[in-house]
Amino acid sequence: MNEISPARARRFIVTSVSSDAHMWNLVFLQLLLEERGGEVINLGACVPDDVILAECRKHRPDALVVSTVNGHGHLDGLRLIEKIRSDRELADLRVVIGGKLGIRGSENTQFSAELVTAGFDAVFEAEAGLAEFDAFLGTLEAGSARELAMAGRGV
Repeated sequence: MNEISPARARRFIVTSVSSDAHMWNLVFLQLLLEERGGEVINLGACVPDDVILAECRKHRPDALVVSTVNGHGHLDGLRLIEKIRSDRELADLRVVIGGKLGIRGSENTQFSAELVTAGFDAVFEAEAGLAEFDAFLGTLEAGSARELAMAGRGV
């Protein structure tokens, strides 16, 4: 298994979109991230956008992980990412979204480009499995190595 943290545990906030009442996906993500050495704050289901922003400001996560199962992820996600990217304190926050982004099964992949263009760092459609999400976690680890190297050079 990959570990997230050689120096300090990466902090994640895990949440659903405001219209999504599903919780099992959030518990799964929390356990997955904790298994890989992450510190996880799980906001739960049906979280209003303003609460997500306030919790991100409060906890300063390394990444916000948004999961959705109800098929409205692309709609709620677009609204949420617009608020995050327009917030000066959160504009550079790493934000990813995944799950059932729409109600069209394999056609939900059409929403990925729109969500990335809107500001998500990565989009993970449910049909794709976990390999791409694991690769994203690897980029956080690579970022950690770069941060340590830069700190050693006094940058």
